[in-house]
Amino acid sequence: MELPELTILAKQMQKEIAGRQISAVEVANPKCLNIPFEQFKNTLIEKTIKSVKNHGKWLFIAINQDYTLLFNPGMGADVIHFKEGTKLPEKHQIKLTLNDGSGFTIRVWWFCYLHLVPTNELSSHKLTARLAKTPLDQEFTIDYFRRLFNKRRGAIKNFILNQKNIAGIGNVYVQDILFNAKIHPKRKIPSLNDIEITNLYNSMKSVLKESIDHGGLAYERDFYGNKGGYDMKQFKIAYKPGKPCPLCGTEIEKIKTGATSSYICPQCQPLDD
Repeated sequence: MELPELTILAKQMQKEIAGRQISAVEVANPKCLNIPFEQFKNTLIEKTIKSVKNHGKWLFIAINQDYTLLFNPGMGADVIHFKEGTKLPEKHQIKLTLNDGSGFTIRVWWFCYLHLVPTNELSSHKLTARLAKTPLDQEFTIDYFRRLFNKRRGAIKNFILNQKNIAGIGNVYVQDILFNAKIHPKRKIPSLNDIEITNLYNSMKSVLKESIDHGGLAYERDFYGNKGGYDMKQFKIAYKPGKPCPLCGTEIEKIKTGATSSYICPQCQPLDD
């Protein structure tokens, strides 16, 4: 899950569970918690969910005025709403039941974080305290984006994926974001000119918004269990090695970029340092 999927999920959760009281908590693997399970459960029981928001790849669920429940899906998770009496997903590791019999389950694909933090201590929560702004934030202007590059010297892809620089973008969406701007993922930040930076900014906005408009990635599910509509038809070069570039027809290549793989058009995205 990346920014589009978490944005959709938070909006749906806000609609369905905000204002309701937590009546039961189940966690099959307490290793995802930051405190002992009994303390986690006892703190949540009979508390009211005030709001659900997302920041980058995290959900921030406000509990009363005192606590915030933080959830990060790791490599992916199905967070599915249920109503009283409906059949639950067969596989799930986490379940929160609310006082009207509704609630939600979470099936984690690999690992996740589910942390309960006093709201007045969020600034010291190591995993979220230094999250940067997201490209969908109102404050994420072109002038703000330009300032991010001041005195930076690393590769542009690594910079974008660092959640302390820009929150919410992962290895899925960064592929076409860079392609649209005609920037090679290994380009060094000082080599980018103002036009390229502007194109990169606009590409971020457009790719993320397009995915949200399609309901997120096709292999991800929203709060109602529906899969998104952003699939291979929307991808331009991402995950299409050997296919022709949609702009120039050159064969798309898959290359290694540090710990991740990247998909590029070598003609449209030259490595000009």
